[in-house]
Amino acid sequence: MRAIIIEDEMLAVSHLQSVLSEISDIQVIAVLDTIQAVIEWFEFNAQPDLVFMDIHLADGSAFKIFEHVNIISPIIFTTAYDEYAIKAFNVNSIDYLLKPITLQKVIKALDKLKSLTSKSGWQQEIQRLISSIAQVKLYKTHFLVPIKGSQLIPLLAKDIEYIHIESGLVKACTSGGSYVLENTMEELSDELNPYDFFRANRQYIIARNSIKEIDYWFNNRLSVNLKVCVPEKILISRVRVHDFRKWYSGI
Repeated sequence: MRAIIIEDEMLAVSHLQSVLSEISDIQVIAVLDTIQAVIEWFEFNAQPDLVFMDIHLADGSAFKIFEHVNIISPIIFTTAYDEYAIKAFNVNSIDYLLKPITLQKVIKALDKLKSLTSKSGWQQEIQRLISSIAQVKLYKTHFLVPIKGSQLIPLLAKDIEYIHIESGLVKACTSGGSYVLENTMEELSDELNPYDFFRANRQYIIARNSIKEIDYWFNNRLSVNLKVCVPEKILISRVRVHDFRKWYSGI
């Protein structure tokens, strides 16, 4: 069985390769770490028998691959987060491996795929399932933030207390410091999970878990106080108060 691995973390690649080496009928023929690399590989190579695909790659959601490549191979997704995506995989009967990946998990996933491919019309079923999964909206869970020199440091979205604009720069602030992001506020409003983050105004995006208390303010506005210090008062405009209440109440 010819398999490819789509994964951008080398430790994860090495671990998965080690696990797969214990399965005699699986041969890993390629390891790809970016969306572009995957697109180019499929352009010049025959479809593999199996794909192990990490959901999040350094250059974006792996689901963007489906916009450029018609993958007909069975896919086993790998992920370390995204409980909402996992629910979607369950509903659509596509298997996934929750990291850390073990031999037992791989064997169970292969058994599930063997059961699926033993049925007539399985290729059409695989395509239908992939199409369904490709519609799932995934949100950013981590960033690679450039700092001085050529170094990149990882930043988890769950660690962000708030994001704001300062001197024209978009900064993500955590309890441990602030980081300049390359994204615009509009992009972040679309890419961050709307359950966890709210666009308070033009200058601020706030995290639900960072909110300490909320005060009524002049002209029917709200003042949001966070658990960390902020450069200025964060105000919710009168026209956005209703949306904010619904968001915070989880409605």
